[in-house]
Amino acid sequence: MSQPYRPLATLGALLGWFGLVLQFWMAVRQAGSLLAGVWLLLGFYTILTNLLVAAALTATAIGPRGAVTRFFLRSGVKTALAMSITIVGLIYNVMLRGLWHPEGWQLLADVIVHDIMPVLYLIYWWLAVAKRDLRWQQVLVWQSYPAAYFLYVLLRGAGDGWYPYPFLDVPTLGYVQVVIDACFVLLAFIAVGLVLVAMGRWQARRRGEVVAGTV
Repeated sequence: MSQPYRPLATLGALLGWFGLVLQFWMAVRQAGSLLAGVWLLLGFYTILTNLLVAAALTATAIGPRGAVTRFFLRSGVKTALAMSITIVGLIYNVMLRGLWHPEGWQLLADVIVHDIMPVLYLIYWWLAVAKRDLRWQQVLVWQSYPAAYFLYVLLRGAGDGWYPYPFLDVPTLGYVQVVIDACFVLLAFIAVGLVLVAMGRWQARRRGEVVAGTV
């Protein structure tokens, strides 16, 4: 990453962790215990994705210091996270925002993880992430994360009966409808991923860089 953008990554990391700490605090208050609060939070794709985004920004801010930070510094990983955090913002604002009305600290935490972090991370991705190595086929590989989350939600819900999002609520909708809903969401993931790769490759060519798969 270019040195001028490290402060942007640092700002994003700090804000991301702050939002997650707020969410954690509110979850513990709601659940009544530390472990129950953690278990509650880990059911939400929003929280898991914001954790990964904060980790990626932290890795950028501190530089490569081991296998974990090097993983998060890969352009493909950063772009996969851009895809996921974009979907977080889109689904929340299009489908879920009207379902509840947070106030106070919960509202601040809600705005950070659903509104500010998606926009901030996309700005960071556009300005700071090298994109010449992005390939179209990577988009399908990136779906392993949302697909794994979907399986996790079904297994977890089968055990405790709790489903984090209305379109994944098996007791209400049934497995067939939930799978159909998941397929539509997966198409949205793929579409966003393809747009990001197209934008990234266009940007790389504009910069005079040799783009993967064009030589």
